[in-house]
Amino acid sequence: MKSALIIGITGQDGAYLAKLLADKGYTVAGTSRDAPMANTAGLAALGVADRVAIHSASLTDFRGLWQVIEKVDPDEVYNLAGQSSVGLSFEQPLETFESVAVATINILELLRLLGKPIRLYNACSSECFGNSPEPASEDTPFKPRSPYAVAKAASYWSVANYREAYGLYACSGILTNHESPLRPARFVTRKIVSTACRIAAGSGERLSLGNTGVVRDWGWAGEYVDAMWRMLQQDAPEDFLIATGKSYSLQDFTAQVFAELGLDHTEHVDVNSGLYRPTDILVSRADPSKARERLGWQATMAMPEVARAMVKAEREQTSPKENLA
Repeated sequence: MKSALIIGITGQDGAYLAKLLADKGYTVAGTSRDAPMANTAGLAALGVADRVAIHSASLTDFRGLWQVIEKVDPDEVYNLAGQSSVGLSFEQPLETFESVAVATINILELLRLLGKPIRLYNACSSECFGNSPEPASEDTPFKPRSPYAVAKAASYWSVANYREAYGLYACSGILTNHESPLRPARFVTRKIVSTACRIAAGSGERLSLGNTGVVRDWGWAGEYVDAMWRMLQQDAPEDFLIATGKSYSLQDFTAQVFAELGLDHTEHVDVNSGLYRPTDILVSRADPSKARERLGWQATMAMPEVARAMVKAEREQTSPKENLA
């Protein structure tokens, strides 16, 4: 029986990954800054809260992380933690860099010093590419346009350096946007779905959005965590770009959500220039062919299916386990 430590287990990806690994027979542990106070709602919604152990650890506390890794003695470590909002990173650039880039180096140093055959997955982001009017691949240079992307790029290169210098089994998944009902309310996809459902129920409010012309590749979080796991099952560590290969504008996403509710989005949405970011990616496209060919992984849900599933889950909260999985 394998064991895994998920750093950031209470987040969207951590919850879906915990369920995937537990279903595969892993012994699953995770970390949270304060385990007794951890928000396990996502784990509970997926029916896995009582199948994992959560330990207290701060990403920037070297000693604390060391103790947790020694205690759990995992075969695999998944680094999914850190400040994950692009928009918030403009307001908290230092916190973002410390919780993403510095934390990754902490983990890498621990694994190097421990000298155990632990395999590490590091969560990177397609935000690192910047504008990608042509589909980006694993060989596309990084041109980050946010503090979040800068931090993720630093974590990516740290993993690559430790892999080359010390022979660690460490790899990064460069993931495009991936969504689910477990997204916090501050994320634009969840904001759109929640507000649209309230409008459909007669709230009378209006939805305020920033630049609806931005183009993104949206996938389903539950599928993306399978790609994470597959990356650590390879004979040798490699980095992979994980995407659906299909991109849509935020306006397309908004229209799809409202259409699922029988509404015309143009009658309920306002564009607010005050919500624009200082710098933003206008177009993000990705080529996931390497993952398809080498990992045998391919997304089955693109933006329309993602929007439909999120609306369904939002409207049927009485049975969250069925709707979220």
